[in-house]
Amino acid sequence: MRLTPRQIEPAIKNFLAEDIGRGDLSTLTLPNRRVTGDIVARQAGVIAGQVIPSVVLQALSEDSQYEQLVADGSQVEAGTIIGRITAPIAELLAGERVLLNLMQRMGGIATTTHAAIETLNDASIAVLDTRKTLPGLRQFDKAAVVIGGGQNHRFGLDDAVMIKDNHWALIDDLSATVQQLRNLIGPTKIIEVEAETEEQLEAAVASHVEMIMIDNQTPATVKAWRQLIPAPIKVEVSGGITPATLAQYAHTGVDYISLGYLTHSVTALDLAIEIEAE
Repeated sequence: MRLTPRQIEPAIKNFLAEDIGRGDLSTLTLPNRRVTGDIVARQAGVIAGQVIPSVVLQALSEDSQYEQLVADGSQVEAGTIIGRITAPIAELLAGERVLLNLMQRMGGIATTTHAAIETLNDASIAVLDTRKTLPGLRQFDKAAVVIGGGQNHRFGLDDAVMIKDNHWALIDDLSATVQQLRNLIGPTKIIEVEAETEEQLEAAVASHVEMIMIDNQTPATVKAWRQLIPAPIKVEVSGGITPATLAQYAHTGVDYISLGYLTHSVTALDLAIEIEAE
């Protein structure tokens, strides 16, 4: 997905309200003047979230501008100035933390996603995210994955059907369940089934679902099971894959690898705003 100013404005206003409260007490005695502030990358990484500064600043003052100096998806070295802010000092300082928090998180996700793709080193397999995101931040997290070169799995439960382990425990006949679901959801949504055993895999294939997730299996098992799945069915692998084991899943023949750690274990990209008075 791609973020737009209109799309993120409601969330930004809520984040600012949470942080500022009834007013920024620390700026009460500062002079009412415009300043210039550079957003600087303090470490190497992938930049993401360049739509955010303008939305934050405009929510606080119309008398502000943001000049983007580096595009989303760019890999930068430490010390790179990625953007320049011109705004009244009180408004810049009031929005600084929200702006940086979001861009740092998005940069961390984009950097991690890029690193995962480089580690996997198999262009035939797409790297996907999951729904393991913090409430309220999903649109930012998933946009960052795309900026880093990955793809989005379901945005929410209404995007597609996924029958997982807890669903299996309640299903007597998978084929009948799949048919009932097709009648309910219509032709535009896919049905994916998670398989943790070969028996489940065979049932999913017999049900003619669009996608099968092979979960919590070794690379050797994934490669063997892939041979049992007809070509029209897309295959995803997931479960317990880490940066240390990811490369082992290259060339297993699957279409997708989904990685929860892209978003649930974020290490923020270190960014800062350095201010000069005009």
